[in-house]
Amino acid sequence: MDFTLSEEQQAIADLAARIFEDQATPARVKEIEGGTDRFDRALWSKLAEANLLGIALPDDAGGSGYGIVELCLLLEQQGRRVAPVPLLPTLAMGALPIAELGTPEQRARWLPGVVEGHTILTAALADVGSGTLGPGVAATPDGAAWRLDGTAMSVPAAHLAARVLVPARLPGGGLGAFLVDPAGPGVARQLAQTTDRGIAAHLSFAGAPVGPEDVLGSPDRGDSTVGWVLDRAVAALCALQVGVAEEALRMAAEYTSGRHQFGRPLATFQGAALRAADAYIDTEAMRATMWQAAWRLARGIDATDAVAVAKWWAADGGHRVVHTTQHLHGGLGADVDYPIHRYFLWGKQIEVTLGGASQQLARLGRQIAAANR
Repeated sequence: MDFTLSEEQQAIADLAARIFEDQATPARVKEIEGGTDRFDRALWSKLAEANLLGIALPDDAGGSGYGIVELCLLLEQQGRRVAPVPLLPTLAMGALPIAELGTPEQRARWLPGVVEGHTILTAALADVGSGTLGPGVAATPDGAAWRLDGTAMSVPAAHLAARVLVPARLPGGGLGAFLVDPAGPGVARQLAQTTDRGIAAHLSFAGAPVGPEDVLGSPDRGDSTVGWVLDRAVAALCALQVGVAEEALRMAAEYTSGRHQFGRPLATFQGAALRAADAYIDTEAMRATMWQAAWRLARGIDATDAVAVAKWWAADGGHRVVHTTQHLHGGLGADVDYPIHRYFLWGKQIEVTLGGASQQLARLGRQIAAANR
């Protein structure tokens, strides 16, 4: 495997880096965190103008026709600036599944709005992130339509989204995937602030009607549909964590190189250097495993194990990196107004989203045991 970026991929990464660096300054991010919906609409418009919101969507929807690898490049740059925009839920959890699994009508209805920046999408994947595929929502047939009952916890950007992709248990076993209006009849939203100062919603469904036009994929292939969505969402989440870790480490290196004690830069002390070196190794391991998972997904190769390994590194290694970089900042690391603290919060949020390190190890263990029966 050669993970060297092509000329086009490098151009995408450079363009995204410039936009995030110009728009998502620490002062701007702090301003958005003080708002009600925690969504930088100006930055979102800039990403749409550059056609980065359509980077992984097909040409016939107005996108650029690239895929999960290029989406990961975009998310890595978002992570570096901890920018408050719903790229992960809209593109990885919502638009990619509709582009791959949706009907022509679903693609025509939702994807152009995503590319233009008018439509936010998301998915209720927290309950299936452990790999158990056990959603808290059940679907019941109602003629040609369906009704949903149950709860879905911690749905990102559900207060902004036009549709939520909801996995639900079917009466005969298995899973279905449904596109649900979070403001529609039979759906209640309870907003909550997340660790990274974002907004998520707990959704309650009480006989929420879903028409046949809002069923994603075939109900008799629901397990594979949800697995397809989850693998790409996890790989994209890992890319976000790589960006958070590499920028937090860069900031720690800059700080310890400029701060002096006993006439020497802090970075020259063995204790500081060893911790920074370990954080660098963790970051590179996170990067390598993330690209392995994205590369396999992009080529249609089974990536179940690779995705679980990447998520374990993003959770476990990411945890160590954000702790180390905060510690290396000394007292400033505990200042909630200082930028490094925001990276700590994002790292912790990503660590537990869609399954923490222990859940990923359990998932890998089940897969290894199943393969050796």
